Amino acid sequence: MNRIQKLFSEPKEKLIPFLTAGYPELDSTVELVCNAAEVGADMIEIGIPFSDPQADGPIIQASSQQALDNGITLKTIFEQVTEIRKRTDVPIALMGYYNPILKMGHETFLDYCISSGVDGLILPDLPLEEAEPFCELAKSKGASPILLVAPNTPNERIRKISELAGDLIYAVSILGITGNDLASKDALQEYLNRVRENSVTPFVVGFGISTRDDVVWFNQHSDGAVVGSAIIKNMNGSSNPVERTKSLIQGLKGIIS
Repeated sequence: MNRIQKLFSEPKEKLIPFLTAGYPELDSTVELVCNAAEVGADMIEIGIPFSDPQADGPIIQASSQQALDNGITLKTIFEQVTEIRKRTDVPIALMGYYNPILKMGHETFLDYCISSGVDGLILPDLPLEEAEPFCELAKSKGASPILLVAPNTPNERIRKISELAGDLIYAVSILGITGNDLASKDALQEYLNRVRENSVTPFVVGFGISTRDDVVWFNQHSDGAVVGSAIIKNMNGSSNPVERTKSLIQGLKGIIS
């Protein structure tokens, strides 16, 4: 049982922060991830910066561009995950776009994932029709492919996506980009109920989640809440992004320091 399977076999509230690799400084990633885990993050998404991030809103886009300007590369990200693994066993998923992975090669990329300690892979721009070769190879090596569904995904397609993923899927809460406002709770609940009824795997929800109340509500209707733009925005311009991020995560977890 890998770390993601183990985490989602446990019935508890789950908070999953998103951090952009190489942001705000090239070497920020290790301390941000380790400290997030220390104050209760249940799993962590590490974003692979890309020059054309179609699913990301302006806050995460800007962080990705800064990370690229800082000199972040896939090789550096794998080195950082290797360092993180010396200090924490928190489940880690890389979230990125397909082009850099295709350029590196499926086999090489996945071998780096496994050797460094990556548990899962979220690829927003890899559609179901083209995902099977990569997903089956990832699963054969012990990495969980985490595929996306959205409010307009039909029930049968949700089922097929979850079957191909195998361990976990990611339900996008809105039709749009990260950081946008959420839809009405009634519409969200209806959508998440459809995902629950049709997915054969657990599922987490992301996009637009920013408060403790959001985290509580989404955990009542899914298996975990992903917070990204709010975390990146919170550290922008800070002289101590690690402490600011720790404090925000504690607040999202409902921990009073």
